Amino acid sequence: MSLNRRDFVVSGLSALTLLGICRSILAADNEASFPIVDTHTHFYDPTRPQGVPWPSKDDPLLYRPVLPKEFQTLTKPFGVTGTVIVEASSWVEDNQWLLDLAKNDPFVLGVVGNLSPGTESYSKHLARFAKNPVYRGIRVNADVVNKGLDRPEFLADLKRLIDSDLELDVNGGPEMLPIVDRLADRLPELRIVINHLSNVKIDGKQPPATWQAGLKACATHPKVFLKVSAIVESARTEKRQAPSDTSFYHPILQVAWKTFGEDRLIYGSNWPVSDNAGPYKLVFQIVSEFFRDQGKVASEKFFAHNAQAAYKWPV
Repeated sequence: MSLNRRDFVVSGLSALTLLGICRSILAADNEASFPIVDTHTHFYDPTRPQGVPWPSKDDPLLYRPVLPKEFQTLTKPFGVTGTVIVEASSWVEDNQWLLDLAKNDPFVLGVVGNLSPGTESYSKHLARFAKNPVYRGIRVNADVVNKGLDRPEFLADLKRLIDSDLELDVNGGPEMLPIVDRLADRLPELRIVINHLSNVKIDGKQPPATWQAGLKACATHPKVFLKVSAIVESARTEKRQAPSDTSFYHPILQVAWKTFGEDRLIYGSNWPVSDNAGPYKLVFQIVSEFFRDQGKVASEKFFAHNAQAAYKWPV
């Protein structure tokens, strides 16, 4: 019997519930009674004939084939039932490579590609890749958005995302928040996902007031979402790995929660990059414990429903 992507999520969930392993691993009351989607993973294969533009050969942790089957095996004990792949290559044809990777794999719910709005070939490439329903949007850096905000052709290309019911991931540092605010003003119908809590440094204390103000400005736009991802990377320092005490992360999570609420926070790990700062178990434990305290409804939204609203993968 064939399974569509939604059936796969539910069936994987049921198996994990029957195994009864989630309480002991997550140290939480959530027994995987709802889907869990990791919306930020990177996959690539340096052994391809053409190689990869990233990571570099001198990165012993990341420079190896990283493919969905490994991630699915790694995260099965935590109840992860699907993932959204986010681009890790500026090569246009790697958009197709990711789509080929997702073909016939119900664990891969969506692909966020890499295209360059405002360029001559953008519309042609977007039309090509958007024909595949697994292609859910593109990712750009905040500095690209900042440079393009006053260019009509750039905004026209982002409007094509709206017309195709696709979203825009934006990556950058805390300085990206005013940029996202401006973009959302220009294109209020565009679904925007801020990556990695805007990469604000996590030090266990209250986050900077400027970051909180930028976050509040972005949250005034109903189609802007905040991805709680790369959290251990932001807590790592040159002297130590990310702290294992989950309360260390509560101040920043509390601000994100109060600012964006239960309907626009999204879970993502940034795996395998996250392995540089701490194991996946820690990444998942940090957010699962925090959202357990917010209640089951909020947890369900954070781990799957909000992501579906942002990315709209096929079900």
